Amino acid sequence: MKLGAYTAVLHDKPLPAALAILRGMGLESAEINSGGFLPAPHLPIADVRSSADARAEYLGVFAEHGMTLTALNCNGNPLHQDPEVRGKHGQDVLDAIELAALLGVRRVVTMSGLPGTDARATLPAWSVLPWDSSYLDARDYQWNEVAIPYWRDVQARAADADVKVCIEMHPHNVVYNPATMLRLAEEIDATHVGAEMDPSHLFWQGIDPVTALGALGGLVYNAAAKDTRINENAKVNGVLDDRFGRVGRDDPAAISLGGRYTLSRWPEQSSWDFVAVGRGHDVAFWADFLAAIEKIDPTMAVNIEHEDAELGQLEGLRFAAQTLLAASGR
Repeated sequence: MKLGAYTAVLHDKPLPAALAILRGMGLESAEINSGGFLPAPHLPIADVRSSADARAEYLGVFAEHGMTLTALNCNGNPLHQDPEVRGKHGQDVLDAIELAALLGVRRVVTMSGLPGTDARATLPAWSVLPWDSSYLDARDYQWNEVAIPYWRDVQARAADADVKVCIEMHPHNVVYNPATMLRLAEEIDATHVGAEMDPSHLFWQGIDPVTALGALGGLVYNAAAKDTRINENAKVNGVLDDRFGRVGRDDPAAISLGGRYTLSRWPEQSSWDFVAVGRGHDVAFWADFLAAIEKIDPTMAVNIEHEDAELGQLEGLRFAAQTLLAASGR
């Protein structure tokens, strides 16, 4: 098993410096962004496409630092109702499959996406609990008319390239838990589309990631190490607390998510927060998590995703790496 990190948190550093930082923390795997919500500062896409020599030179940077490139990441919304977002994010998934095949990297991480309620909708809509049959009508449209056709095409392309596409089970997507992951796999006869096990979004849904790994088994192709802390305010507002705020596109703190859309402002006194590995669940949990991953595939990469707003860039990475290494017994 390779332990590493998703380098998006080190986007302000050149690739060699980012890899040196990760290696210095005892990590050996890197996941690189290739598109979707975020730019690709650590992936020279034109060079990768240009020649075998350019690809060998690029991969040599990883080898020089004792690191292995284990996945490309293009998290986005390839099913977005806004064509400006859908066009880019949908193509980014297809491009990532091509780039991964060229590089000999057999994993692409992304999200399943979320369309609107019907063909006339202009924005995505997620039915949390379809207790009213109108929500079932919306869900039928989202799956049958949009998600299944798109993902059948991705499955075919991924199979041709022999690249595994790993879906992060993320709320506000059609695939957000094991049941929806299993449904998609069945609907498209998946051989090269499966799950990325990121426990952070499962925690706040009340899902036990280790039990979820048992349910998904060999459908899990990749893993992320990202933690969640459930706060006291969850006892008041629950985990579906919607007190997020708007961040204007001209705000210096704005993070673009494609088109005219930005990342929302997190609630004060939130019900839950993303935290560095070990700050939400202890080493014992992460040891069980790694053991469950190893049962599925002992060669699988587990890459830290650092989104702890309370810790700095390197501080959070270092804390997560120390927890993960302790959990692995290294």
